[in-house]
Amino acid sequence: MMKKGNSNRTRIIGLRLTAAEYAKIERKWKASTCRKLSDYVRRSLFNKPIVTTYRDASLDEFMLQMIQLRNELNAIGNNFNQAVKKLHILQQIPEFKSWLIRYELESKILFNKIDEVKKSIQKFAEIWLR
Repeated sequence: MMKKGNSNRTRIIGLRLTAAEYAKIERKWKASTCRKLSDYVRRSLFNKPIVTTYRDASLDEFMLQMIQLRNELNAIGNNFNQAVKKLHILQQIPEFKSWLIRYELESKILFNKIDEVKKSIQKFAEIWLR
């Protein structure tokens, strides 16, 4: 890690690179754990250790699917919470019935998405355990 005492950096080095050179440096930087390009370049220049990460393509695909499913579940959960709040303030029976029907529909969608998450996790678990 860089020392905290280095926060008073006042000198700038301008450096021109070709598109290919920049792409190579950027690719190496993104494969590292450095958050900023300047930190990566500074570590490279001063021969400091650079921690690189290994990314598993199947895990990346899994994470993308899980993020999408999580977002869908969050949206459904928000709709469900709104429906429950609305049910608490309703005073007329016809309106109550329409919200109850909507609740049943939302709960079916929610449970279908939960089953989809379970199937995706099972699929990736089987692939991962091979």
